[in-house]
Amino acid sequence: MSLLGPAGLSTAVAVVAAGVADALVGEPPTNVHPVAWFGRAVGAIDREWRHPRFVGLLAAIGLPLAVAGVVATVVKVGGLLHPAAAALAAAATLFVSLSRRMLREEAVAVVDASDDDLAAARERLPALVGRDPSALDAGEARSAAVESAAENLADGLVAPLLAFAVGAAVSLPAAAALAAWVKAVNTMDSMLGYRDEPTGWAPARLDDAVMFVPARLSAALLAIAAGRPGGLVAARRYARAPPSPNSGWPMAAAAAALGCRLHKPGGYDLFPERPLPDTETAADGVALVDRAGGLAFLLAAGWCGVLAGRLGGGAWL
Repeated sequence: MSLLGPAGLSTAVAVVAAGVADALVGEPPTNVHPVAWFGRAVGAIDREWRHPRFVGLLAAIGLPLAVAGVVATVVKVGGLLHPAAAALAAAATLFVSLSRRMLREEAVAVVDASDDDLAAARERLPALVGRDPSALDAGEARSAAVESAAENLADGLVAPLLAFAVGAAVSLPAAAALAAWVKAVNTMDSMLGYRDEPTGWAPARLDDAVMFVPARLSAALLAIAAGRPGGLVAARRYARAPPSPNSGWPMAAAAAALGCRLHKPGGYDLFPERPLPDTETAADGVALVDRAGGLAFLLAAGWCGVLAGRLGGGAWL
């Protein structure tokens, strides 16, 4: 059976390679980053239209599908040359679909600066959250960093990994295409999905649907990584506090595991009876997200390996 089919170990190899690249390299430069290229295409529709919701709907359907089609074609053509070329193309796709290391480093920088240089911490916060940082105190700045790290676990890691693992049951091109599709949907939501952006209604609703499972899976991973799976029960009390139907789950799970309050002034308040995170607790929060992310990589690679073993495939290694 072809190594491009569900029986091949190429999917597991691609997950491992993407994880190594994410740990060692982080984000590619913007000028060569495919997600930045896609962002420019999305930016072209961010203007006045006579029927903005209809335009947004067409874009939400068409642009991610176009990205997925290109990726599937590239991986398929690579497989015609050599299975290793297909695995490399799939790994590269998964790698650029992740956005973990850069945001993690920003969160660490905010936490480190929050005690001694609050102005510097506030200056870095816009890279993580959309709120005005100018009036945040040190605890609120650390809270924002932990919230962002937890939410990005779902958006920037678990969602594309889960999509890749689901597609692996079909083929390597399908796995890469589905991961790219999810990343495209998430990118459109981050650029257009605002209440005052009429073209963003459809991208936002599609992202809500796509992120339903990854957000809750991320919460479970955080609880498991913390050694407190029962914390999900406590997290459920506050998971609906943020206006997003999904982002509250990983944030509430992180707060439950850390024993702290996470608070967005004028927005939501998770576990208000607890103190805001101090520096040590916030650093533990970022480390917790790291452990949960590592667990997500292990599960995705393991799932792909199990698929290969059950379906009788071999490895090209």
